[in-house]
Amino acid sequence: MNKTIVKGLTIAVLSIAINGCSSVYEKHVQWQMVKPESFPVLYAIGYAPISLQKSTHETQRMLMAIKASKIAAYAELAEQVYGQQINGKTTVANLLLENQTLAASVQGVIRGAKVIKSYPVGDSYTTELSLDFKDVYDIYLSMARKREIKDVQYF
Repeated sequence: MNKTIVKGLTIAVLSIAINGCSSVYEKHVQWQMVKPESFPVLYAIGYAPISLQKSTHETQRMLMAIKASKIAAYAELAEQVYGQQINGKTTVANLLLENQTLAASVQGVIRGAKVIKSYPVGDSYTTELSLDFKDVYDIYLSMARKREIKDVQYF
């Protein structure tokens, strides 16, 4: 073989071997937290009738309405955060609408909400909640760390 071809092949094989090994280096990655620029505040209001609560005692009906209005307010917050799932079904027979049903559901976990006010209005009880996403962010940071690459050092 020609010396030039052998020399060229040797250089090519060595450069492939050296470049192929360069990706095997150890590396150390430093992470840093990423904080959003702004945090929204959500508000929700829940209502519950007092007189329709199933109890013979007025005080107990009031307490039940307080609890029901708070749950309704939390459900409204969950709808704002996670959205609603809507399921619908329509039945048509002989080109006539036979039956139509809609069902809505919401599922989620709300942490960090605060009761602003809870008060009676006529025969219903009202609860107002707020959810500051700054508080949600702080709760999130304490539970799970979101990270991005800050620096990479190769050895």
